[in-house]
Amino acid sequence: MEICLYAVALLGRYALHSPFAESPLMAWIKTIPFDAATGALRDLYKRVTGPGNNVDNIMMMHSLRPHTMEGHMAIYKYVLHHRDNQIDKWFLEVLGVWVSALNRCTYCVEHHFAGMKRLLRDDARADAIRTAIEADDIPATPLDARQQAALRYARQLTRHPADMAETDVSLLRQAGWDDGEILEINQVTAYFAYANRSVLGLGCSTQGDIIGLSPGNNDDPDDWSHG
Repeated sequence: MEICLYAVALLGRYALHSPFAESPLMAWIKTIPFDAATGALRDLYKRVTGPGNNVDNIMMMHSLRPHTMEGHMAIYKYVLHHRDNQIDKWFLEVLGVWVSALNRCTYCVEHHFAGMKRLLRDDARADAIRTAIEADDIPATPLDARQQAALRYARQLTRHPADMAETDVSLLRQAGWDDGEILEINQVTAYFAYANRSVLGLGCSTQGDIIGLSPGNNDDPDDWSHG
């Protein structure tokens, strides 16, 4: 009996942490839904809602401490969806899918792949990018050499952060990225380290979410509405 229970636990743990398998649970901690929210939480929810007052589960995870949701949304909007970014938004989303897959975060892979696919407007290419990401095969991605260099940097920073060296940045320069763009690549990689661990550490799943919603108004950093 104990062996059977242990096997079930192992299977549940693997399913929850696989980047391409869905968890049956929404969260391991209490969360407050939109309809039950009041005060500051209600006000924040109104800022991040999508269609039908849908609030992404990753935001709902913060509901017991709304100030952390405010911090999360601010960095998310400024890092991925700001008017002053120079890198194409679809490629920033590719980096998000890549880092999330490296971290085995189903939730962020699914959401940001859907967003990337919508922005890229080339379903065949998007699917080929995902296939290569699943295989951890950077050369197989239908991306140019400059973009593949960014994936290599993001992989090194995600898997071996303490081993990063100035040469890792120099390789990005040699590939054609300027220092401002390198900062964007770094910040997207760092943001997903935070987001993935928020999701994985609290059992957040996509159950009930509308997959792929994201802030669409890049021109207004304070517009957090999802569409």
